[in-house]
Amino acid sequence: MSVTRQEFRDAMARLGAAVNIVTTDGPAGLGGMTVSAVCSVTDDPPTLLVCLNRGSPQNRLFKDNGVLCVNSLAPGQEGLSARFAGRSAGADMAERFSHATWGLLATGAPALDGCTVSFDCRIVDVVERGTHSVLFAEVQAVRQGAASRGLIWFSRNYHPIGADSPGLHGDHAEVAKAP
Repeated sequence: MSVTRQEFRDAMARLGAAVNIVTTDGPAGLGGMTVSAVCSVTDDPPTLLVCLNRGSPQNRLFKDNGVLCVNSLAPGQEGLSARFAGRSAGADMAERFSHATWGLLATGAPALDGCTVSFDCRIVDVVERGTHSVLFAEVQAVRQGAASRGLIWFSRNYHPIGADSPGLHGDHAEVAKAP
């Protein structure tokens, strides 16, 4: 028995993931896209795994620049996420970036002001697998934002998570403390 593409996509919609805007800049140009497939690989050296759709015109841009910055979004940044996902007007890259304030860390890839955290990275390896490029990116700099709450994508919708989120207090906290 094999799993269909749609069955897999529907099941993955039930796996919550942080919402990130991954950016790049360099000789190949400025780019950015919304990505939920980001995870830690190791802390020695600090390395992230970032999956980019091979069908995206920006895929090549990231690989050619060799750098990226993972910007993990906070509640209130859903519109920016949609803009970088291409689900709203303004496909022009400069126009997308004009809707937020950006800084630079070590690599020159744009770091988003107001997000929960930015991981500035150099791409050290790329594995092509099916529809995606799997980028291994060594972290060169980290900037923690002031936002105390994060934003996840779950069941095909945005959800805030963090200190003020329901379910982190009350009965659930008591269960966690039980001997």
